[in-house]
Amino acid sequence: MATNDLMIELQKDSIKLDEDSEKKVVTMLLKLLEDKNGEVQNLAVKCLGPLVSKVKEYQVEIMVDTLCSNMMSDKEQLRDISSMGLKTVIAELPPCSTGQSLTANVCKKITSQLIGAMGKQEDVSVQLEALDILSDMLGRLSGTLISFHASILTSLLPQLTSPRMAVRKRAIMALGHLVPSCSKTLFTQLTEHLLAELGRGQQTSTTRTYIQCLATVSRQGGHRVGEHLEKIVPMVMTFCSVEDDELREYCFQAFEAFVRRCPKEMSPHISTVIKLCLRYITYDPNYNYDSTFFSFAESDDEYSDDDDMSWKVRRSSVKCLEAVISTRRDLLVELYGSVAPTLLARFKEREENVKTDIFVAFVALLKQTRPSQGLITTAAETYSNSNIVPTVVKALHKQLKEKSMKSRQGCFCLLTELANVLPGALGKHIPALIPGIVHSLTDKSTSSNMKLDALSFLNVLLCSHPPDVFQPHMKVILPAVVQCVEDAFYKITSEALLVTQQMVKIIRPLGGRYCSPEPYVKDMFSATLKRLKAADIDQEVKERAISCMGHIVCHVGDQLGGDLQPTLQIFLERLKNEITRLTAVKTLTLIATSPLKIDLRPILTEGIPILGSFLRKNQRALKLSTLTALNMIVMNYSDSLKPPMIEAVLNELPALIEENDMHISQVAVMLLTCIAKVCPSSLSKIGNTVLPGVFHLVHSPLLQGGALSAILEFFKALVVTKAGNMGYNDLLKALTGPFHGSGKATDPTPTHRQSYYSVARCVAALSSVCPKEASGMVTSFIQEVKNPKCSESVRILSFLCLGEVGRTMNLGGQKELKTVILEAFSSPNEEVKSAASCALGNICVGNLEEYLPFMLKEIGSQPKRRYLLLHSLKEVIGACSAESLLSHVEDIWALLFKNRECAEEGTRNVVAECLGKLTMVNPAQLLPRLKQQLSSGSPVARSTVVTAVKFTIVDQPVPIDSLLKGCIGDFLKTLQDKDPNVRRVALVMFNSAAHNKPSLIRGLLASVLPSLYNETQIRKDLIREVEMGPFKHTVDDGLDVRKAAFECMYTLLDSCLDCLDIFEFLDRVEEGLKDHYDIRMLTFIMLARLCCLCPNAVVQRLDRLIEPLRVTCTTKVKAGSVKQEFEKQEELRRSAMRAVAALLSISEVEKSPAMADFANQIRTNAEMASILESIQGDTRSGAVESMDTS
Repeated sequence: MATNDLMIELQKDSIKLDEDSEKKVVTMLLKLLEDKNGEVQNLAVKCLGPLVSKVKEYQVEIMVDTLCSNMMSDKEQLRDISSMGLKTVIAELPPCSTGQSLTANVCKKITSQLIGAMGKQEDVSVQLEALDILSDMLGRLSGTLISFHASILTSLLPQLTSPRMAVRKRAIMALGHLVPSCSKTLFTQLTEHLLAELGRGQQTSTTRTYIQCLATVSRQGGHRVGEHLEKIVPMVMTFCSVEDDELREYCFQAFEAFVRRCPKEMSPHISTVIKLCLRYITYDPNYNYDSTFFSFAESDDEYSDDDDMSWKVRRSSVKCLEAVISTRRDLLVELYGSVAPTLLARFKEREENVKTDIFVAFVALLKQTRPSQGLITTAAETYSNSNIVPTVVKALHKQLKEKSMKSRQGCFCLLTELANVLPGALGKHIPALIPGIVHSLTDKSTSSNMKLDALSFLNVLLCSHPPDVFQPHMKVILPAVVQCVEDAFYKITSEALLVTQQMVKIIRPLGGRYCSPEPYVKDMFSATLKRLKAADIDQEVKERAISCMGHIVCHVGDQLGGDLQPTLQIFLERLKNEITRLTAVKTLTLIATSPLKIDLRPILTEGIPILGSFLRKNQRALKLSTLTALNMIVMNYSDSLKPPMIEAVLNELPALIEENDMHISQVAVMLLTCIAKVCPSSLSKIGNTVLPGVFHLVHSPLLQGGALSAILEFFKALVVTKAGNMGYNDLLKALTGPFHGSGKATDPTPTHRQSYYSVARCVAALSSVCPKEASGMVTSFIQEVKNPKCSESVRILSFLCLGEVGRTMNLGGQKELKTVILEAFSSPNEEVKSAASCALGNICVGNLEEYLPFMLKEIGSQPKRRYLLLHSLKEVIGACSAESLLSHVEDIWALLFKNRECAEEGTRNVVAECLGKLTMVNPAQLLPRLKQQLSSGSPVARSTVVTAVKFTIVDQPVPIDSLLKGCIGDFLKTLQDKDPNVRRVALVMFNSAAHNKPSLIRGLLASVLPSLYNETQIRKDLIREVEMGPFKHTVDDGLDVRKAAFECMYTLLDSCLDCLDIFEFLDRVEEGLKDHYDIRMLTFIMLARLCCLCPNAVVQRLDRLIEPLRVTCTTKVKAGSVKQEFEKQEELRRSAMRAVAALLSISEVEKSPAMADFANQIRTNAEMASILESIQGDTRSGAVESMDTS
């Protein structure tokens, strides 16, 4: 009891011991370890852990000394309890990263005694305990024992030849924990020792040990084995032919470790490893699979021979194959050709554990076939569709009825993956699969996990195939699923409700062919209703029951008769419950959209005010779902809505229309539009409530996209329906009013540019539905533009409004408009010029025949206005349809080509954008013309052409894609152009393709990457010195090209990672870490990204990456430097620290001595430790730095 009380006290943070008390407690606990009562001994051991952090260092050393000497005692019980005590102390020692000397001193003391204990050949139990403790210590605190690594290795190697298997195994474990943090010299010494011993051709048991050790060393040491593989692999391969099953098993385990940890270095040997695996996966000398005399069940009993170890060989070879499949996606086509048929043939495997691993390997193959970045290997897809699906189903459908749960679960897991990878591919085979599914759902001996797997597969099957495939089988499936809905286990009920919900869609798909739902409705409805009514069930079941019943009402509500209204009343009750209200709102939305026109009137009177009250809640998801539900109800049940009900909703809307949450504002405005269309009279009072918020939103700089479109529709509806007591002129005044006051003393803050465009769009929307009033408004806008007394903000807005109105209306009648716009091009205000340019382009869209020839003539004759006129032309090309532009293409093309070598870069960029967008009008004819210009003698012209190609690459599928794929390689050859600027724009174009349409460049990477990597190198011939008075300033003309190259590399990480040699990629990143400030900022972000995408490869290069990071983090700016230099260095350091934080997030990275040393240096420096801590806090909260690749 006293020891137990002490343990409780020691676990409290408040306890403080003086020196005398420490000594007494330590002495007493060590004495209690020798107590005759086992329970007292165990309690004493438990007290040692918390005591480590409560006493001084020398007391811990006394504890360790005593425990070590007791461990070598002749008394077995004392030896065992002392070993437990040492393990407890080691587990409680503070990690090396804290920088405390306690850990290092205690570890050194323990290690020296353990090395001595291992030399006691006469007492095996002492050796075993010593090896066990050493493994624990190396596993946790290897970094503190660097000085002992050599002596530990020397003492461990002889243990590999011990006559006792247990000693050999524990020695291998200890070596495995040693290799991640030992020096390169020691690692080489260990590897060479193992190879030398294997080369001696000793007895098989010793060889097994050394092969096992190699596998462990590879698993733990990872990449370090890579440089020795040329010697190791051939030697291990020779041992595969030795007639010893355990040795073969260990050989395949070693191959698996090599493949997983050193994929690049194993590339030359991978085909041989695959052949060996395929040979031994069928290795079963004691069984004849071709015999039809025995069934599977009989053969298990007949051939269960304890001496038969061949199954271990088969299992290890399958696991090795799975490692190859998982790490070598580049071999996918080859794997489908050679490995897939063998795996399929082995589905008949008699040993359950081996069969499970075969299924796992095949699932890995299917997972690799999943589309990557929207692409799939064509050959693998073809092979999958043509051969695999029928063969898989044929091999598995009988096994779905086997007694073995494990086999059946493996079958369902494989089939689920197949359905996900190839949706719809199992359609022809549904009749063969249904009996197996039903068997697993109804068999009384089936476990819960088995039922869940069967239901999960059925759900995937139902979701990925058309309804007509399943309709003939509903009579068989439905009773089994309904039975699962009534199951006592909540997880099965939940999954079964999900399946039932999917089945409702199949029995009666909305808008498709269906069989009569009548025979099925009663069973589905009764089972779901029972769960819907229950209050004392799991939350997940409640939600799924509501959702499932919602689908039943939505799809077959007309079949429910008198049960419908009571069910709707239950939904109303669930709407009032805080826990289920969100699901109930979504379900009501679903029912309200049903084409069956379900009668919701009885619940609307009470339901609408409840929904209105939800709009006040803080739960964003609830607000959005409620707005969507109200929208559908107003749209489909307007005749049932009374004014007080609508008013209850309208009162809540003003608070929702604000710029803090644009999406909620958008949905709220959509609801207003819907109300305006179906119940315009109810909006009579919105002038003082909702409209001010809408106008504020229009004038907000944040308004764009969907929210702006919703407001445009709302204004149109207001004017058309004459709701809200506001006509065209009132709305126009409210929209443009703030701009007439802008710039005055009363309103010193200028309006944001985005709000000009928003208001112009709104004015155009109003004009489109009120053409009579619009003509007068156009005249007034022209007068405002002409009036010199008007403020700049009014003139900008007037031009933009004229442009937006002219886009949809023909303004050819306004004769002075051209003159007014051209005069504005001479305005001293840049924004007025830009607005006039935009207006001209938009007006031209609405009146192409009159304005386009005028615009082309002006571009040719007015060099000073050319830039603005080209911007107008860009608007025209971007907005007009291809058909309307076809007749003008030749004129525009000729004009643009005249200006492709313009001296101003800004003008050339606009010309390039026009050329790119024009090429998309008639790609078959114009793309070859662009290609011809690549041979142009002028670098400026070539750069314009390459930039033009960038503008043909958009993120949506367009007709030009197939043509572009065929010739983009010719444009990418400009990466080798002599002119740096041409190379830079080629890199920008390449980056755009990699970001928007990776399919265009994936096949060309092998030839393009060398040029890309070449541009990441510093070119001394592009560095020059410029004299600035008494100072000399270095200018690097290649910096922009290098930046573009590194940006391309970052994009490729996201879109084409599987096509990259990651080690060659890391070589470039490593060089970038030592480059200019801008390049280093990019490479730090890239390194952090690489830590997430391919941590193993980063760990292999860790030692080379750390030094540049250390230099950046420790560099200090000279004392007399300007403020900007300090800010730049601080920004650089923070970015480097983000990369360090990403490195530290890789598990076991601190086992690298270099990384452990760097991490310790950071933690002992208060400034660096503070930066690292704040970055790690940001990472946990989800704030992660990324590069803008758009």
